Amino acid sequence: MSNAQAVRAQNGTGLLSIGQVLDLLQGEFGDLSPSKLRFLEEQGLITPERTKSGYRKFSQAHIERLRLILTLQRDHYLPLRVIADVLADVDRGQDPVIPGAAPRSASSILTPRRLLGREELQRLTGASSRFIGEAIAAGLLPAADVFPHDCIAELNALIKLAEQGITPRHLRAMRVAAERDAELLTQSIDARGGRSGSPSGAEGALELAGLLETVRGGVLRRRLSR
Repeated sequence: MSNAQAVRAQNGTGLLSIGQVLDLLQGEFGDLSPSKLRFLEEQGLITPERTKSGYRKFSQAHIERLRLILTLQRDHYLPLRVIADVLADVDRGQDPVIPGAAPRSASSILTPRRLLGREELQRLTGASSRFIGEAIAAGLLPAADVFPHDCIAELNALIKLAEQGITPRHLRAMRVAAERDAELLTQSIDARGGRSGSPSGAEGALELAGLLETVRGGVLRRRLSR
């Protein structure tokens, strides 16, 4: 099943709302917001479809275009006018080299990332639709009709925990603590003069996250061995 088919199987159109787009991409682009999406539309860089009521709807092609735009902004610091030129070349069927980043080309960013519809996620994990809904309600999975591929491992872990009586609702506090940890690490990177949204800042934050997991694991093991 292709990415577009996975989405289509969920909502009948293959289109996502602004909220679903944010759920899908904010983990990768933390500064993405509804106002930024609207701004990119106003600049003519992306043109989502509209329902009869005027609501914006985004296809898989829109998602990949957004990833290209946001990556060119964040990782390559390109101004919007240059990004518009890159997009124009892509629309003409070309594979433009990213200015200042040769030999990397647009196609290396546009390579689709595996997305799963809810039915496919159920099939791969054996989870029920209700269990996935509980995980979403607890904030442990993204509230979207499509899911990143790494949600398979997360959902399998949640299933095994539930078999031992630890259900998604029991893990709400853990999710809140993880969000606080992420904010702490972001503040640490920013305080040291880095940019948490830049490639080096993101790498530094992930390194700190690994150290934090080591400390947390040690505390948990000692507590369990008492």
